[in-house]
Amino acid sequence: MKLIEPILQWHDEFRTIRRDIHAHPELAFEEHRTADVVARLLTEWNIPIDRGLGQTGVVGIIEGRSTDGPAIGLRADMDALPMSEANSFEHVSRHEGIMHGCGHDGHTAMLLGAARYLAQHREFDGTVYLIFQPAEEGAGGARKMIEDGLFKKFPMQAVFGMHNWPGMPAGQFGVTPGPIMASSSEFFIDIEGKGTHAGMPHLGADPIMATIQVAQALQTIVSRNRHPMEAAVVSITQVHAGSATNVIPTQAQMVGTVRTFTYDTLDMIESRMGEILHNCCEAMNCKATMRFERNYPPTINTEAETALCVEVMRSIVGDDHVDPRVVPTMGAEDFSFMLEQVPGCYCWIGNGVGEHREAGHGLGPCTLHNGSYDFNDELLPLGATYWVKLVEHWFSKD
Repeated sequence: MKLIEPILQWHDEFRTIRRDIHAHPELAFEEHRTADVVARLLTEWNIPIDRGLGQTGVVGIIEGRSTDGPAIGLRADMDALPMSEANSFEHVSRHEGIMHGCGHDGHTAMLLGAARYLAQHREFDGTVYLIFQPAEEGAGGARKMIEDGLFKKFPMQAVFGMHNWPGMPAGQFGVTPGPIMASSSEFFIDIEGKGTHAGMPHLGADPIMATIQVAQALQTIVSRNRHPMEAAVVSITQVHAGSATNVIPTQAQMVGTVRTFTYDTLDMIESRMGEILHNCCEAMNCKATMRFERNYPPTINTEAETALCVEVMRSIVGDDHVDPRVVPTMGAEDFSFMLEQVPGCYCWIGNGVGEHREAGHGLGPCTLHNGSYDFNDELLPLGATYWVKLVEHWFSKD
């Protein structure tokens, strides 16, 4: 493994920074303290900053030997999750019900490490934009930064993101061209029937039976309408109906999610859901409405930028520790909004299986969105080195 020596020497400092952020987690668009920490450190390293995009976003601007060249963006997310932490080690969350359960504290620290080095070694012609983004966890902070003018104010030719990946051995990278994470959509279905006595069902129209028919029929979309090679998931996650054992209710509700890797598949699923819902409920003498919300688009890496990232990864950890065709996940990521606007690549860096956690960790596995999770601090020099080498390699190639 070929790590940058000064970054290695700063390991203890950035571990302290990461753990401080972990101990003071903040939810979407509330990352005021975290943004202050980021802004203060960038300013100390003579990196100009811009604040306020996406409410609490911070953008650092590192100019190279010349500003006549192109520009590149590196993104880290800053927000935490609304969940309780099961750990009890020293840097445990100080805020009940809020936890860095996805490693955004580590993402922020890795990009800060790269920022410090790049500010001292401006051996490139162009500009590097350090994008510290709020509100990745479901609130679309990337979209908000774009709406506030991120790419207009800071035009760039490519943008890159990285996420720690539990289960992948530390010291390894995973990436793939094309889709690496899925779109995330939610549906909310309301079915209206006619309530009646449970002993006299012929006098009513049963929304529960209609819901059962709809739920079963929705599962045929993936099995019978989707191309077998196009991955998709339709999951019903909530059903609500009724209040008494002897009453057939008037209404029933059904909620769930849809995940796809392509817009064509997503369009087809939304259309078929509407058709199935209407026809099933009409056959059962019920009425139905559906609200379909497209939250995050699929995260789609561009070919050239992905190939460049693979080269950089291999130069640091060797061929055996890079998976250039990693299996995509049905999880979603709002970095997808940035990749809709600018070419780029989103990759995973292995976080291990939890052996790095100190005494006092919870009993659960060290997986994302688990109360026993903790970011692996051994990744800090590796992630920061990756960012620096990516910058150097990108500008030299360009």
